Amino acid sequence: MNVSKSGTAIPRTIPLNRVIGRRRPDREKGITTLGLLILVSFVGLFAFAGLRLTPIYLNYMKVAGVLDGVYEEFDSQNASREAVRRSIVRRFEVESVSAITHREVKVTSEDDGLLVEAQYDHTTEFLSNLYFTVKFDKSVHVRR
Repeated sequence: MNVSKSGTAIPRTIPLNRVIGRRRPDREKGITTLGLLILVSFVGLFAFAGLRLTPIYLNYMKVAGVLDGVYEEFDSQNASREAVRRSIVRRFEVESVSAITHREVKVTSEDDGLLVEAQYDHTTEFLSNLYFTVKFDKSVHVRR
């Protein structure tokens, strides 16, 4: 025991960083190996999912570009269904669209023009028996 100036005994205390079973705060830095493995596996899983989904969305962007191009070409031009169909076929060949064929694009007549619709599902494998299914629905209204 220590003695103060007045002569009373001061009990000796053990510093907090010396208590058995506790670590000093300056040694508690970083991440454990197990934590790092878990973090890397989650990041890798999401990165792999992104790699599997990227081509699907790029293909959808091609389909959307084709429909937008048809809209820009024929809007307010009094176009026929056959002219729109020929344009879709030509644009699908140029863009190399592979998820959907030009036959699956619906061109329907309406009172004030044509409705061009591309509705399709794209399924891709993720891990063994897990799959991603993405549904797309793009339509444009071509006025007469």
